[in-house]
Amino acid sequence: MEHIIKVLPYLLEGIKYTFLITIVGVALGFVIGAFAGLGRLSKSKIIYWLCTTYVEIIRGTPILVQILFIYFGLSDLLGINLDKVTASIIAIAINAGAYIAEIVRGGVQSIDKGQFEAGDSIGLTKRQTMWYIIWPQALKRMIPPLGNQFIISLKDTSLFSAIAVGEVLYQGKAYTAAAFTYFEPYLMVAVFYLAITIPASIILRRVERRLDV
Repeated sequence: MEHIIKVLPYLLEGIKYTFLITIVGVALGFVIGAFAGLGRLSKSKIIYWLCTTYVEIIRGTPILVQILFIYFGLSDLLGINLDKVTASIIAIAINAGAYIAEIVRGGVQSIDKGQFEAGDSIGLTKRQTMWYIIWPQALKRMIPPLGNQFIISLKDTSLFSAIAVGEVLYQGKAYTAAAFTYFEPYLMVAVFYLAITIPASIILRRVERRLDV
């Protein structure tokens, strides 16, 4: 019980980085994913293959490899020295973006083609049809998988302890190294993640019911 109380300040410090990396990273990932997902629907072969290559490379490699490449590899190759938090945000953004791209692509493709024809019939351009008719409907259908991706990315932040980012797991490991005890600190690390992900899942289900998706 003693270590459960003593580890709390460590984990509370770490949770700030966990939220920062997740929220900023997934927000940037949504922007990347939206462009890549729409690019996967483009009739331009160049845009299609560029976006497809990005999605397949990122989805085909572990996020841990990606963060190590971004933090160490870019520094070695190009002399780009990123701080740990920035590198982690970039890794989450790039990784989440690839999965969000498929969510976006699937969401847009789920809309009946008649909606495109309807936009054309009232004189809207393809871009206007996408923005005013297709995108709002598709976005509604994307909410459940986007929520799941947020939770996945949040848990993925634990891997950034590999480059000593002070998130929840790293702080738990720091405490174990100082106190020479493992069960209670790692139990509390698990409790902290559950305390974040379970409410997020509940909120997501309520949003789904409210939007009837």
